Amino acid sequence: MNYELDIVLEAVKRAGTRVLQLAKDGFETHRKADHSPVTSADLAVNDILHETLMTHFPSDGWMSEESPDTPERLQRSRVWIIDPIDGTSYFVKGVPQYCISVALVENQQPILGVVYNPATDELFSAIGGEGLCLNGEPVPLDESTKKPLTILVNPSRLGRKEFKAFEDHATLRPMGSIAYSLALVAAGKADGTINFDKLHEWDIAAGWLLVKEGQGIVTDRLRNPLPFNQPDPVSLGVLAARHGLQESFDALVAKRPLPKPKSS
Repeated sequence: MNYELDIVLEAVKRAGTRVLQLAKDGFETHRKADHSPVTSADLAVNDILHETLMTHFPSDGWMSEESPDTPERLQRSRVWIIDPIDGTSYFVKGVPQYCISVALVENQQPILGVVYNPATDELFSAIGGEGLCLNGEPVPLDESTKKPLTILVNPSRLGRKEFKAFEDHATLRPMGSIAYSLALVAAGKADGTINFDKLHEWDIAAGWLLVKEGQGIVTDRLRNPLPFNQPDPVSLGVLAARHGLQESFDALVAKRPLPKPKSS
């Protein structure tokens, strides 16, 4: 698996360089059928990752936000799950809350995960069972239990006061990318993240493994496990907490009403 990781790390760094260059020189933005933005940077990253990974691992399946989905991936034991830029709207605004997310899933569970924020040059990576790294260095477990908890939440819901019931019990920080949020939680840079929206596997697959390898917890909004490479690759939100905070986080969430999910 170290070979796969080396290939991914080289590709995401190259893709990140391309993203920063386009951010400087200019890029095109279009609206998809669901009205979400897609830029020429998203498509450039998708091309770099697809060419690299499918050249090196032609027997693997492929699923990406910016590629047509096909049932062929369901027949593959290993599938690459990609979000070329998670947080595209923040990339468009020049806000450094976006990232490249790459996961390798085997038998419905991520076994390799990489999340790279080129704007901050934070490169989170993990291989299943081998722990979490940030910029190539192992991340020590954060054993602190200080309160209030710092929770990363969906900015639009925060702006609509949908997290008001949490405000007396936690410090809420808006974060535009769920993949980046999960990586920050995994590395102990935040205590947890709450996202009630309907998400896609490419939003969370890499971050799921990062949190797990940081010995944290991660489930859907109903606290159910998250399988991957499903026929319908949609998740009912995500809840995640860093190492050592499961009880505090569960108590926080259990006492508050959960908003109705909306499509991501």
